[in-house]
Amino acid sequence: MNTQSSDLELPSSILRLLDANLNRLREGIRVVEDIRRYCFDDATFAKALKELRHKARVEPYITLLRNRNIRNDVLKSTTKSEASRDSLISLQIASLKRAQESARVLEEALKLYDTKEAEKFKNIRYELYDIETKLFICES
Repeated sequence: MNTQSSDLELPSSILRLLDANLNRLREGIRVVEDIRRYCFDDATFAKALKELRHKARVEPYITLLRNRNIRNDVLKSTTKSEASRDSLISLQIASLKRAQESARVLEEALKLYDTKEAEKFKNIRYELYDIETKLFICES
């Protein structure tokens, strides 16, 4: 897979998988980034999360978007465990876990096509583990 080409030449199902997990990854990071920024005035972690979110890209975006198919997503309903959070800490943990899981899916799926891109998402996952540890070991 050449991520610099004008189009990704992958099966539609794989492009859909990449699109969904890139969205989850960036959304999960963004939730924690904004909590750190607006609720804790924590420039250090907000900046680190923002930089990490900007690394989480696969090009070309438009190819991924063309393969998005939310109408046929068989699990788009909210589960009971996702329906509520009891604190900013639980919200951050859930968001970080979501981002870590998505980074793992991206890493594994991309191993089939581009090991360099796969390695990028492995590094993102490990950076998220490190941020999680620093956030919650220091705050507890």
